[in-house]
Amino acid sequence: GVVTREDAEAMTRRVFDTLDAERRALADAHPAPTVNGQPAQPQAEAPSLPGGTAVPAARLREYNELLLEVPSDFRLNPKLARPMSRRRAQLDEPGGIDWAHAEILAFASILSDGVPIRLTGQDAERGTFSQRHLVLHNPENGATYTPLQELRTARAAFGLYNSPLSENAALGFEYGYSVQAPRVFVLWEAQFGDFANGGQVIIDQFISAALAKWDQHPALALLLPHGNEGQGPEHSSARLERFLQLAADGNMTIADCTTSAQYFHLLRAQALSLGSGVPRPLVLMTPKSLLRQPRSGSSLDDLATGGFRPVLDDQLGAEQRRAAERLILCSGKVWVDLMKGREERGGQAPVAIVRLEQLYPFPADELGEALGTYPALREVVWLQEE
Repeated sequence: GVVTREDAEAMTRRVFDTLDAERRALADAHPAPTVNGQPAQPQAEAPSLPGGTAVPAARLREYNELLLEVPSDFRLNPKLARPMSRRRAQLDEPGGIDWAHAEILAFASILSDGVPIRLTGQDAERGTFSQRHLVLHNPENGATYTPLQELRTARAAFGLYNSPLSENAALGFEYGYSVQAPRVFVLWEAQFGDFANGGQVIIDQFISAALAKWDQHPALALLLPHGNEGQGPEHSSARLERFLQLAADGNMTIADCTTSAQYFHLLRAQALSLGSGVPRPLVLMTPKSLLRQPRSGSSLDDLATGGFRPVLDDQLGAEQRRAAERLILCSGKVWVDLMKGREERGGQAPVAIVRLEQLYPFPADELGEALGTYPALREVVWLQEE
């Protein structure tokens, strides 16, 4: 008899009114993603990416031009004008497409195929290493422009949000979003790979155990800047070994790409998996030092043909391949150091270098096929940074 039924109902109404007011205020402050300037509509059918992950060169050129357009009354930051305009010429340069360029072309193609994208992270709009610039800023009046949200070929919405430095909350929300919106390609990016530490409970208890424990099918992609970059014992390293220890029964895909084309095709493949029966989360070690590394650049043809390859074999000539007695397996950016070292060795006996781009599920068949092309092989070693 402390409160009446009417008192209790009034309390409930007050709480819901407060929450509703907050929801409306947030909606006004952060408009919903748009497609060609119009509010996005819910998608009725599962998405599909026609033709696999390769995208015809003509379509990529079209996307590239549309992404370089800005409104006539919008002044692009002068520091971005030159690198942005360079993207026209880079399509025709061998290895001219860098990491961020391949990423935005992948996003444009996925949106044009009708698959919505949601990307969040502590510095997702600009990119932690000032490489992405998906949101452009007018330095004169503070106005912003997001080319992917105005893409004329898009048939789905693009949502992009900078999240607070509360990884447990942010990653938990994106996990739930991926579960509840299975037709949306959801990506969460840690500003540095070690920021995943704050979301470790979500990774351990939900992402790795989604299917086995919770009967949920998230296709959430984690972009984790990885690699020992000389910034302390863990800063910028996503601790790849933690994820490998969590891998079992095909519960996730773990990859560490070394070229922008591989990244392009893997993003497309993950979006394609949304229409499959059991999509799996993607844990992707993304680089810092490879973002602008010439060896990691790709050509337009690399994006327009082929697909993601779990194993990248060496490009030795036939004679060198037959003579190679030693082969080094590696993953990630240490490949660049190996290539430099081999070039410095000059005419010494060839050492083959093979990259594992996908670490789980382990590509045993592809690796075996690659090893079988070295008839004189005597020694295989694994090399890593840590």
